[in-house]
Amino acid sequence: MERRPHLDILLCAPRGFCAGVDRAIQIVELALEKYGAPVYVQHAIVHNKYVVDGLRDKGAIFVEKLDEIPQTEAPVVFSAHGVPKSVPADAKTRNMFFLDATCPLVSKVHVEAQRHFAEGHEIVLIGHKGHPEVVGTMGQLPVGTISLIETVADAMAFEPRDPQSLAFVTQTTLSVDDTRDIVNALKERFPAVNGPHKEDICYATTNRQEAIKAVALEVDAMIVVGSSNSSNSLRLVEVAERAGCKVSMLVDRAVDIDWVRLAGVTTLGVSAGASAPEKLVDEVIKAFARRYDTKVEVRVTARENIAFNIPRELRAIKVVAGK
Repeated sequence: MERRPHLDILLCAPRGFCAGVDRAIQIVELALEKYGAPVYVQHAIVHNKYVVDGLRDKGAIFVEKLDEIPQTEAPVVFSAHGVPKSVPADAKTRNMFFLDATCPLVSKVHVEAQRHFAEGHEIVLIGHKGHPEVVGTMGQLPVGTISLIETVADAMAFEPRDPQSLAFVTQTTLSVDDTRDIVNALKERFPAVNGPHKEDICYATTNRQEAIKAVALEVDAMIVVGSSNSSNSLRLVEVAERAGCKVSMLVDRAVDIDWVRLAGVTTLGVSAGASAPEKLVDEVIKAFARRYDTKVEVRVTARENIAFNIPRELRAIKVVAGK
């Protein structure tokens, strides 16, 4: 029998599900348990194909707009990314029963934007155009109230109405380093700019990026488990590359691994985006174990014990189910 090459796997921790993602998935699952199928979900509840497909198999129906939903008494769940204020307002006019799965850390950004608006500030949102979280945050205020900045170049070109009355908020899933550069550019140009009381980039995004940085220089390649529409997962790949890991790839499932790019690798880092379940990480590690003599070492850079409450309509069923 041919001897398999040895492979050291450094498993980043924290990785995978964050509290906001866990809460959002629970909301859909508990709604299905309490009210039965179907449960409608506006947009993907989280950006992970495996999770979405699993919930669809249980009876969730995913739509992009409320007018895709027939007249029904079935629950409608808003995704973890948040929605513009117009969406729940529209749901009320349609007499829909809805449950809001917006991550509380995204809701915090919404509150900050509303506070700045109430104080008369012109608002800048640092984020990626078209991302549902950005759409939701910009939709908390009247059209034209928030300007989107995506890059340092955007920050250098931006001309506020009044430099003395400017504030910024950020998308929660950005690259910590990129965002820091943009914020520094804004502060250099507009020293009076108001920022959030506490950094908007969520703890899970920051922790997963720091874990990647801690192992990137020690490995020949990095695998990030996550879907291509997941902002935080894409940022993890970028962070690994910038930290010195030349071969970094995003994979949805083990079947997506590009083995050709991994030829000659003897050390491998593995992480997962905040919307990727641990089951898929296990699947990837098993795929390597079939080809290599593997040794897995967990590298812990932070510990997470945060949990968010689910809507009170579902708390009784959660207690009964013992979940």
